Amino acid sequence: MLVLAVDTSTPAVTAGVVQLDPQRSGPVELARRVTVNARAHAEVLTPSIVECLESAGLGFADLDAVVVGTGPGPFTGLRVGMVTGASLADALGIPAHGVCSLDAIAEQCQMDAIAARIQPGAQELLVVTDARRREIYWARYRASERIAGPAVSKPADVLLDGATGVAGSASHTALFEAPDLGVASPTPIGLVAASASLREGTAPGPLVPLYLRRPDATEPSAMKNPPGTWRYGA
Repeated sequence: MLVLAVDTSTPAVTAGVVQLDPQRSGPVELARRVTVNARAHAEVLTPSIVECLESAGLGFADLDAVVVGTGPGPFTGLRVGMVTGASLADALGIPAHGVCSLDAIAEQCQMDAIAARIQPGAQELLVVTDARRREIYWARYRASERIAGPAVSKPADVLLDGATGVAGSASHTALFEAPDLGVASPTPIGLVAASASLREGTAPGPLVPLYLRRPDATEPSAMKNPPGTWRYGA
């Protein structure tokens, strides 16, 4: 099975092609493109997908599924990845699986621990990413199982609470007195590994973004200046 993985929940615009083979112990990454630019999600993502397919010697018609990071993340950036992934899946007639982007980071940390022959079940992990407004998105894991979150909070309100490692945005992992495990953003393999529906071969649910708070832009209230209200210059 060939899977396209995309994520735009962080400043990293991530696209990759991953092969799932029942004969192998885990997913195999065939191509990856990561561009760190918080203002270029829309411009960078689609060309990155095309480059990944060309690098792997594949076309869109070869894909069997799409996995999309659903956040949490800022409204504008996050919806780029979700709309792109959903549109491609719909056009190709293949399923689109949504996964929590923090789960994907935790899954990559889990696989790194296994590769380093560290017993992952004994470890607890805190994953943090930039939520802007001097806040962070966070979740806590035992191995790769989420035991708290996702949530958005001030960094001072987030405790390690037994976590022996931290991953995610480097400028925010530095706020915690625990080793940084070096996974700054969701990886293609982490995204694929985090999708239970993909692993189990079941139909995915609808793609639902994890904004965790309202977008900054809101529609003006119709009652702000009701009919007949005098305004300066009217």
